[in-house]
Amino acid sequence: MTHDGPTSTEHSEARDLAELAWTDRHRPRFHFLSPGGWLNDPNGLTHWNGTYHLFYQYNPDAAVHANIHWGHATSTDLVHWSDEPIALTPGDGPDADGCWSGILVNHNGTPTIVYSGSRDGRQLPCLATGDPELRTWRKDPANPVIPEPPSDLPLVAFRDHCVWSENGLWHQLIGAGIRGVGGAALLYTSRDLRSWQYHGPLHTGDAGAHHPVWTGTMWECVDLFPLADRHVLVLSAWDNGTTHHPVYYTGRYADTRFTADPPALLDYGKRYFYAPQSMRDDIGRRIMFGWIQEGRSKAAAVQAGWSGVMSLPRQVSLDTTGHLRLAPVAEVASLRGARASTPAHQLTAGDTIWLENVHGDQLDIEARITIGEGASVELAIRSTPDGAERTVLVLDRANQELRLDRSASSRQPDLDTTPLRGHLPMDTDGTVSLRILVDHSVVEVFANGRALTARVYPTRADALGVTIAATGGSARLHHLDAWTMTDIWTAPRALRP
Repeated sequence: MTHDGPTSTEHSEARDLAELAWTDRHRPRFHFLSPGGWLNDPNGLTHWNGTYHLFYQYNPDAAVHANIHWGHATSTDLVHWSDEPIALTPGDGPDADGCWSGILVNHNGTPTIVYSGSRDGRQLPCLATGDPELRTWRKDPANPVIPEPPSDLPLVAFRDHCVWSENGLWHQLIGAGIRGVGGAALLYTSRDLRSWQYHGPLHTGDAGAHHPVWTGTMWECVDLFPLADRHVLVLSAWDNGTTHHPVYYTGRYADTRFTADPPALLDYGKRYFYAPQSMRDDIGRRIMFGWIQEGRSKAAAVQAGWSGVMSLPRQVSLDTTGHLRLAPVAEVASLRGARASTPAHQLTAGDTIWLENVHGDQLDIEARITIGEGASVELAIRSTPDGAERTVLVLDRANQELRLDRSASSRQPDLDTTPLRGHLPMDTDGTVSLRILVDHSVVEVFANGRALTARVYPTRADALGVTIAATGGSARLHHLDAWTMTDIWTAPRALRP
């Protein structure tokens, strides 16, 4: 629903909040993020009449998770965005405490949002219908369209939606957690999006199993979609108010049944790529966005006037082993500016090479490296000349592991510096294709199709350098190209467009 319009006092407060956010040196410049205040989950992703629409969880009044609206932005190229009017605002009914996450579908030509209305500590499914331009929205008078969670399950939570049309019926998955069991995706069907029949869990996790990956006690933001000859179920593992990491299953889906292979971690950054949602665009790509959370304290975010970043859009595919491959969409390269190239080089153990022509806090780096047996390559970004502050990416051939060491990324206290790591598949000769995107406090790494997302907050203005070194043996740097990335934002933006 549209906002009635701020008072003069609200105008002043809004301007101050947006301008405060704009001045923060850690605020990204080529990622999408809200004008100020709070941002979390991507919602309602769609490619509608040639325009990409990104909705998102949004608090325009403060950098805290409260009073959640649906923000809205549009793009024709997935990288340059225009703010649209706020789509949904908490009302007097079942969404009085917030319009939580959901999805957008085309219902006989009518854009329809299915979202979780939050009130009095619980969330229930609600609908809103839009005009053909997706700019104004009307909440359905029948909300909530599912008045209660299933009564036959001891649920710990019930929210977030995945909706699709199949064989003349609408199908819906709702994220849930079954007490004493684990997370679940509950299946419903409907002919009109308003009267829903419950069919039971489509798939259930095991909260007692921690290998190969823990799937939590509740599943948030479930997303089921076809990919090549498989189906993929994506979820975000939640437990007792804590967001943990995104997980996916690949498997076979047919006739309301899903048979899955073991779960896997979607992004080695864990909570730094949370609540992902995907869409299929008009040229057939499966594109995914995720919420990049903060790695600093809530107080620091409030003081800065903003919290939360949207990941760059990622194209999702399957590799030959049935695992997901993630890569930035091709359009991201359109933001590249000046290029610096490092020629082929043999890296000898113990030598650190300072890449004199590669530096900055807005970078897109591509490299191809062959790592010798028993060796590792360490590539440091956001490094000061003396190395006192730096963030180190490790490509470990012996353990086939990708690691990010943030122990020296900042001198600022109260930061999350937990090591991040995950399996790195390699060719038999130890070759890694690497891409690193640095946008002030955001780091997105893609190595042989695996992703690792993180946040870093250097304190020194000269933390702009890049170095590369080999340890435990030698490595061959085939090439390293780096581009400065242009801003997509030029000034503070209106909090309520």
